Amino acid sequence: MSQIKEIAVVGAGQMGSGIAQVCASSGFQVRMQDISQESLDRAQGVIEKSLDRLVKKEKISAEQKQSCLSNITTSTKVEDLASCDLLIEAATENVDLKLSLFSRFDQLIKKDAILASNTSSISITKIAGVTQRPEKVIGMHFMNPVPIMKLVEVINGLRTSEETTQTVLELSKAIGKTTVTAKDFPGFLVNRILCPMINEAVFALESGIASPKDIDAAMKLGTNQPMGPLELADFVGLDTVLAIMEVLHEGLGEDKYRPAPLLRQYVEAGLYGRKSGQGFYEYTGGNS
Repeated sequence: MSQIKEIAVVGAGQMGSGIAQVCASSGFQVRMQDISQESLDRAQGVIEKSLDRLVKKEKISAEQKQSCLSNITTSTKVEDLASCDLLIEAATENVDLKLSLFSRFDQLIKKDAILASNTSSISITKIAGVTQRPEKVIGMHFMNPVPIMKLVEVINGLRTSEETTQTVLELSKAIGKTTVTAKDFPGFLVNRILCPMINEAVFALESGIASPKDIDAAMKLGTNQPMGPLELADFVGLDTVLAIMEVLHEGLGEDKYRPAPLLRQYVEAGLYGRKSGQGFYEYTGGNS
């Protein structure tokens, strides 16, 4: 793990900014990249607010906040990531986009660097297949919100080396995370279990069994979950939940993974949840 000093994070959205924050807070030099300078500026603001909350709660000192911020630089150019030791991709959950990005990363990033994807469902083996370094491609699935959630799901592709796996496991521990390892099957582990539950809650709503509020109350109070499935779907993003269900349905070929028609309808209407201001519930302002 000693070879990991500089970490690149591609994508400055909710996940990317969180990953950048936890890596920089642990002393790593982080270069956050996005095609939009506006997104980078917004991400820096989100990180600073997150750190301010930690200072206020006395979880970190003002000096630690400044140290974290000083460890993060930003760029709109992928070429500026060439010297990184580990690249973590946190772009939109779109298979064509990820394949295109990793093909480009492979050409631009130094040959001994590890290329990781924060994908929540897309095959690591497939992503690795567009590179000339499949043994150095791995999945690092962080949970949202990254600074709070302790888990990193580590996914090995068919040709991921043991050395790469051990390096990523040690790095995850160094940034304060607990890991589980999963094989490269559709949905991996967390979303293989979680998203069908959310999807079933949408089917229940579609069938008129209960209201969103009652569905969530039943699952929170009846199964001791901190968030109900529909509230959680809004938090994750209905478009992301749909994308994962489509991967499960296509990859496993079983009808039980068929996305609920109402879920698809909400996404087609642009009702993505918190980030759009409305999903199964309404929110004041959207979160990017």
